[in-house]
Amino acid sequence: MNDRASAGTPPDIIQRVIFPEHGDPQSLPLYLDPEVWTFERGADDAALQLARARGFSPDDQTRYALRLTNNNGLSWLTGRRSLQLPAASTVSFASYFNAFPASYWAAWTSLLSVKLQVRTSGTGNIIVFRSNARGVVQRVDGIEVSGEETSEFELPLESYLDGGWLWFDLIAGDSAFELVQADWLAPDGATPRSSGKATVSITTLNRGDYCTKLLREMGEDADARAVLDRVLVVDQGSQPIRENAGFPAAVESLDGRLRLIEQRNLGGSGGFSRGMHETIEANESEYIILLDDDVEIEPESLRRAVTFANWCRTPTIVGGHMLDMYDKSKLHAYAEGIKWKPFMWGPFTPARHDFGDSNLRQTPWLHRRYDVDYNGWWMSLIPVDTLREIGLSLPVFIKWDDAEYALRAREHGYPTVSLPGAAVWHVSWVDKDDSHDWQAFFHARNRLVAALLHSPEKRGGLLWRANLAGDVKNLLTMDYYTVAMRHAAIHNVLEGPEQLHVDMLDRLPRLRELAKEFTESATLVRATDVAHFPAREVESVISGQIDVGPRGAGLGLWLSQRFLKHAFSKPRAAATARPQAHLPFQDARWFEVPMHDSVLISNAEGSGARWHLRNPKLFRTMLRDSVRLNLRYRRNWSALSDRYRAALPQITSQAEWSKAFADEE
Repeated sequence: MNDRASAGTPPDIIQRVIFPEHGDPQSLPLYLDPEVWTFERGADDAALQLARARGFSPDDQTRYALRLTNNNGLSWLTGRRSLQLPAASTVSFASYFNAFPASYWAAWTSLLSVKLQVRTSGTGNIIVFRSNARGVVQRVDGIEVSGEETSEFELPLESYLDGGWLWFDLIAGDSAFELVQADWLAPDGATPRSSGKATVSITTLNRGDYCTKLLREMGEDADARAVLDRVLVVDQGSQPIRENAGFPAAVESLDGRLRLIEQRNLGGSGGFSRGMHETIEANESEYIILLDDDVEIEPESLRRAVTFANWCRTPTIVGGHMLDMYDKSKLHAYAEGIKWKPFMWGPFTPARHDFGDSNLRQTPWLHRRYDVDYNGWWMSLIPVDTLREIGLSLPVFIKWDDAEYALRAREHGYPTVSLPGAAVWHVSWVDKDDSHDWQAFFHARNRLVAALLHSPEKRGGLLWRANLAGDVKNLLTMDYYTVAMRHAAIHNVLEGPEQLHVDMLDRLPRLRELAKEFTESATLVRATDVAHFPAREVESVISGQIDVGPRGAGLGLWLSQRFLKHAFSKPRAAATARPQAHLPFQDARWFEVPMHDSVLISNAEGSGARWHLRNPKLFRTMLRDSVRLNLRYRRNWSALSDRYRAALPQITSQAEWSKAFADEE
């Protein structure tokens, strides 16, 4: 166990300047600004390769990737909090983890100013910068230091209404210049609204290696442990985490804080609701922090989330961002919200941003403050008072539970803030497509339920039209199983909210049974399986001629032709024996797939392919049902919405969830 600072960080420190525990070069752009990293001829081969991979030239003196070591072999990163610059070198902390998100603190907390404290050794300069919402950088202050010094800068949090950050740079003189430690502190005399701590709740399902590593990451950081009362692990898998080889070390690292709960699989919402329930009953924490089991965490994120929540003027949900576990400098989404007319979630900032290519001072849009509608439950702090007032998660299994909860909380006066500088690394969704497997049911059902509960639009706005368009797209691409699941989702919603807890228990087996009725639901896993179906080359794909598809007036004509073909023209006999083509996932566009009678389509992760075979009878029947079902809930929207809203307090209550927890098989 790491016993440093065992008493935890002093309460006036609101954000520490930190470096990655193991100096992972892939994650370093999140801690240091590569725009001013210094090139040296003595750089080792690993640093040179990293630079070239990012497109930097060793002959470019102004832009170069991280210099990992100096000529004497002494690491720049000398500890979790310290760094040593070679002579005449510069480093900037205009980075995701080490810049101070001034606009968020100014908007949501009671702080009127912040104090930067920098401890250094040697001769050099400390330069303090700020930015505005447009990304314009301004020098705020600067000082030349020598010897062992502690420098302090008082920085007002005015003029940050729409955005802006604070950070500092270090410039070494004629000899090495060391950063001993730096912190962002609350000003003297300021007191937070609360001094609460948190319970962490992790729901796990057969991910013992990931989960035990996550537990150790939290437990081995004394400053993270200091803000935690308890760590709950709700194990819903068939491979008990207590049998994992890493579990004893995880238990030891958390120093008596870990509690393991084993229950049947009630989905993410069931696991997190169990954690919420137990946290309320224990009555020892002011907050609960929900974490996915397959993440890596920067432990400082836990301390920052709790500290920010304590300083917020009112109880607030504080979310962390999601970074890519396998491409660590990439941010999945900076801010997310709901498009109300179609009632669809998603980022409203550029997605998949790479801090290795463009860091804070090179990316103007990152300087705005973005107020979100929700934050994903890969990392989300929720005040326990919120749980007591609005209840636990909606029993909807795997999708929309986090977004719905944030919308519900906001209606009761609890905002959500996605806090820059607090984040986890999560397994990427780049190689996943869960809209075409059994999860399509939960996407459709839970989106519709959330809209009935929270949509401000008359009759749900354009949701019915968006759903119908999705069905048409799936029908034209011969993905009948997905449409069948979406229809089942609507039928389930029409049954009413009272059955959601029961449906949670047996819906997944029923969906998998339904899959047996559809050719395209079976994945051909091995390459030899795919090779068994020789398919002709698709000229538009191999020539790179695929465009954006038909548009404008041509779209109507194209759709008419495709509808007639898919509804009334029998597929060629040869097409029923073997696929006509094999399309890579990225080339299986909505306007390319309908041109074939049968086609193999690779899945997103490249591990197999599915056989899509045109079926005119299914097309006609399902198209008719799509129109009928979507118009049905639209016509009955008001009554259906009233029914769900009236039932919400009951179905999300501790009492109702307790029945599910107690009713073990």
